[in-house]
Amino acid sequence: GLTSLHGRKCLSMFKNLTEDDEKYQKFYKNFSKNLKLGVHEDSANRKKLLDLLRFNSTKKADGLTSLQDYVDRMSENQDKIYYLIGETLDGIKTSPFLEKLRSRDIEVLLMHDPIDEYVFQQVKKYKDFDFVSISKEGLDLGDETDEEKKNFETLKEEYSSLLEHIKTILGDKIEKVILSNRIVSAPAILVSTEHG
Repeated sequence: GLTSLHGRKCLSMFKNLTEDDEKYQKFYKNFSKNLKLGVHEDSANRKKLLDLLRFNSTKKADGLTSLQDYVDRMSENQDKIYYLIGETLDGIKTSPFLEKLRSRDIEVLLMHDPIDEYVFQQVKKYKDFDFVSISKEGLDLGDETDEEKKNFETLKEEYSSLLEHIKTILGDKIEKVILSNRIVSAPAILVSTEHG
């Protein structure tokens, strides 16, 4: 861990390096995996290490963003940090999972480093904000009106026999088929369960 004097000096140097964005980007390109591994393994310094992480984002097309910058850009009524993990940045940027959040102008962190999924199984919060994967089932943005909820329940009833038919056709290849209000123009998405 980074509990030694050398470790604390390193953390201090890294923090100072973040003040020069260009230099830090070069450092981060070479050592991001080490920092992320530190976040996963070093619970004593996790908060300090989280401040050193950088991610691509739907609101920062060029370059990377810190978690603090993400939080600073959040709207007043947003209380979660949303992220999407995928194999490539280009693949994530065009994901239908982003549709609803883009339509509501909610920023999403785009994670394409294989170690990201490993790290975010361990890390659940940054400051007072929970991390939420937008590819898991049960995504609730907390901004639906009562009328929207009622209309959606009506749609679920109308399409229930179709959904059952699709499930019958696909059988054991999928767990369930549900109607979703989280996509805007894509016809369908596959989501993983909340815990797996």
